[in-house]
Amino acid sequence: MDATDRAIIAELERDGRLTNVELAHRVGLTTGPCLRRVQRLEADGVIRGYRAVIDPAAVGRSFEVLIDLTLEAQDAETVERFEQTLAQAEEVIELRRLFGTPDYFVRVAVADLAAYETFLSRRVMTIPRVKGVTSHFTMKNVKPAP
Repeated sequence: MDATDRAIIAELERDGRLTNVELAHRVGLTTGPCLRRVQRLEADGVIRGYRAVIDPAAVGRSFEVLIDLTLEAQDAETVERFEQTLAQAEEVIELRRLFGTPDYFVRVAVADLAAYETFLSRRVMTIPRVKGVTSHFTMKNVKPAP
């Protein structure tokens, strides 16, 4: 990967809907070589996809909660069941397994506090061997994820 590939990636991170003509212009290439580079970056898995960034309030998911979660045990069955259950939950927008304590970091987006309480009591706390849950409510999102 060279400086031109990095420039292409930076431009696409800023605006994934750029036309190839505009992208080529911004990175100083003609359209053919630019398109080939983008296709190579896609084929190599560097560019994994394109997506729309949606306003959470517009779709009723503006209440975001960060959860630290600990399991009673780390055996394969417990971990697999927990991860499969939460990964399938539409409220979960990020799920990370961590080294140390807590075992997991979970980011949840729901409509409001009542919806979060329902999610927590009916989805999370019903998973076998969940030991501890600490919920963090965001005061202000200083630097949102891209």
